[in-house]
Amino acid sequence: MKEIKLALLGFGNAGQAFAKLLLKKEEEIINTLDTRVLIVAIATRSRGTIIDEKGLDLEQVILQIEKAGKFSDPVALSALETANQADYDILVELTPLEIFSGQPAIDHIKAGLNRGKHVITANKGPVAWAYRELKDLSNEKGVQFFCETTVMDGTPVFNLVEETLKFCKVLEINGILNTTTNFILEELGKGVPYEQIIEEGKRRGFVEANPSTDVEGYDAAAKVTALMNILMDAGITPEQIERQGIENITYENIKQAEARGKVIKLLCNGKYVNGKAVGSVRPEELEKGSVLAAIGGTSSMVSITTDLMGTISIIEHNPEIEQTAYGIFSDLVRIINTILLQEAGKECRQTLTKE
Repeated sequence: MKEIKLALLGFGNAGQAFAKLLLKKEEEIINTLDTRVLIVAIATRSRGTIIDEKGLDLEQVILQIEKAGKFSDPVALSALETANQADYDILVELTPLEIFSGQPAIDHIKAGLNRGKHVITANKGPVAWAYRELKDLSNEKGVQFFCETTVMDGTPVFNLVEETLKFCKVLEINGILNTTTNFILEELGKGVPYEQIIEEGKRRGFVEANPSTDVEGYDAAAKVTALMNILMDAGITPEQIERQGIENITYENIKQAEARGKVIKLLCNGKYVNGKAVGSVRPEELEKGSVLAAIGGTSSMVSITTDLMGTISIIEHNPEIEQTAYGIFSDLVRIINTILLQEAGKECRQTLTKE
């Protein structure tokens, strides 16, 4: 049986949900892929770092976090030092988002790739700020770099295009990609005070302590940048996105739009105009009967227009942390399948050479 070793950088809600999913699917992975997945290192900023080259006891690790909020007997290694020193096959980058630079996650990913390690990230920062550089480095080193979770949790957006829309050229991207603003606009339209909406969102876990990143459109700009970089090879950064948030949208604005049969949504768009990649994030009025207008609550949607398959739309309905965990898990399965295929091909070549 093959063993695949993972190093996790970050162990917040997504990391813990991913660990629980690995435990839940452990036997199925073994039976289906003849592979045992071991997490051998977890590095965090506030809880320390733990390493066991034989594989950490995930049940005990999760119990420690749930009971004590920290690891017992951590070692003095930073996330970057762990990426550079630990013995692993796949680096899973789950550190907190730095929306305005993508660091230090970019350096974490570079460290793994430079060592010839496969990398998975759920952090949209590196994909928004340095995707082309990181992808080129992964190609140079002959390893995989996947980031399905960065835009719509576990929804297979990148997987769909890369695996099932072969030879299709993506011409345009449209969508509602920030669930926080979608929720805020919907609740504002019901007459709920802004402060109450934010408190409810924080209680439910999808509004950050400082919601300005979402409200002012920075998160949506990073997501549309990620989509354009990965699906359209745009090679842009969030600074190049025309950005307008919802901070100036009022109850009165929403009601006036309703009187015209419209709904206000924060829309993302990306396309090429005269050979130049152009992206935007801004609130727009949509006809009530349109598909995008019907996206409510914490749901999101992306429409991908291609040259061969026309427009395909994907809706994610009110995701929870389990969907984020699945996005990481699906990238892991893709890498395991790649490793197994490479090894099978190597064995086949060796057999033919002997014959």
